[in-house]
Amino acid sequence: MKPSSSAPRAFAVACCLLVAGCATYQSLPLAGAPTRAADLGALNHDGVALGAPLTLAAVARLTIENNPDLLTARAQIDVAHAQLLQASLPPNPQVTGAILPLVAGYGYTVAWNSGIGENLTQLITLGARRASAEASAQQVDAQVLWQEWQTIGQARLLAIDLIQGARLLRLLTANRDLLAGRTGRSKRALARGDATIATVAPDLAALQTAQTALDDATRQQLSRRHQLAALLGLRPDAALPLADKADLPPINAAAVMAMLPTLADRRPDLVALQYGYRAEDAKLRAAILSQFPNLVFGATGGSDNANVRNAGPQVSLDLPVFDRNQGNIAIESTTRQQLHDEYAARVAGADGQVRAMLSEIAQLRRQRELAARDLGRSASMAARGEEALRAGNLDERSYVELVAARLTHEQEIVTLDQSLLEQQVAIATLIGAGLPSLATPEKEIH
Repeated sequence: MKPSSSAPRAFAVACCLLVAGCATYQSLPLAGAPTRAADLGALNHDGVALGAPLTLAAVARLTIENNPDLLTARAQIDVAHAQLLQASLPPNPQVTGAILPLVAGYGYTVAWNSGIGENLTQLITLGARRASAEASAQQVDAQVLWQEWQTIGQARLLAIDLIQGARLLRLLTANRDLLAGRTGRSKRALARGDATIATVAPDLAALQTAQTALDDATRQQLSRRHQLAALLGLRPDAALPLADKADLPPINAAAVMAMLPTLADRRPDLVALQYGYRAEDAKLRAAILSQFPNLVFGATGGSDNANVRNAGPQVSLDLPVFDRNQGNIAIESTTRQQLHDEYAARVAGADGQVRAMLSEIAQLRRQRELAARDLGRSASMAARGEEALRAGNLDERSYVELVAARLTHEQEIVTLDQSLLEQQVAIATLIGAGLPSLATPEKEIH
């Protein structure tokens, strides 16, 4: 009887389907040129009006959408979910086979044998390994969100420092110009012989100090602008117009204290630790399940050279004489305890950090009130000094010293305001005020 040609054809079709389902390689060349944007218009700016100076909210929005490090970090999410996919796949069946032609002795046909088996131990631990990979993927999600929080906080801090730094530069410039005018008049008096070196020297020293402070603040402003541009994915020379005032609501200490009991449910870094604990707990369960002998169950069959055929079940079992997976169980158990203790320490540390910041904010507010009173007195004295100077009842040096004292108190106010705003940004980042949150896992840490 002529053999049918349908079997080879079906085999060929099956092979084509298997090949079609396989992944193929594609090259991904590295970038050969810098990729930073030349201006704000080249950034992703959905929901941000670029025609007006940037507020803190606009800076945060641009940062979350364009920061190069965040764009890279989000790729970790895809990697973690790919690992979850791999961990969710059951083990492939194992197929064996052999063809044994007759080379000597009795017999009249080719011998063969084949078998198929499945690793039951891998199937038993599949659920625990999948649970671990799922928790690990959720941990990466939380870690990336925490990085987003921190990056937003860093961008807000830089924007606040730039806004307050611009105010400080104006005051330092005014102080430098005031002393420069006084020094110029002193030099002219010295040239006329109406003054001595001893009287001019203090003016020169004060002007030099003021100029140095102005130069230092100018360099610091340029450095902050470059750092903010880098966070946004911009070139260092890109224009960054900022609002004149930081649009940041004040911190309500009572509201913050009310949020502390649920801090671990909102802080992504603490949520990530919870998911990490769950992943390790699942690894420990998998290690405990793996202490049982490695069992492969299947079926085998074959024919010898005399065409005697047989078939039946086949079992392969490891004898747990030496290795009962006790080493891996000890490793996973110790690691779980370490994560348990680390979580408790981090929660306690986060609570203490927020309480300390609230205390520092309260102190800064008290200092600001005292500085405001001092500014009021120095401003009043400077105004009276100007009237006295016009009336000829006060010398110019004394007047300049009064105005310089007023400017110094104004600089102190600006510095305290900057510190207050920085602390508000820091505590808002720690408690998640106005920031997205993650779903937390069921409580399993005691």
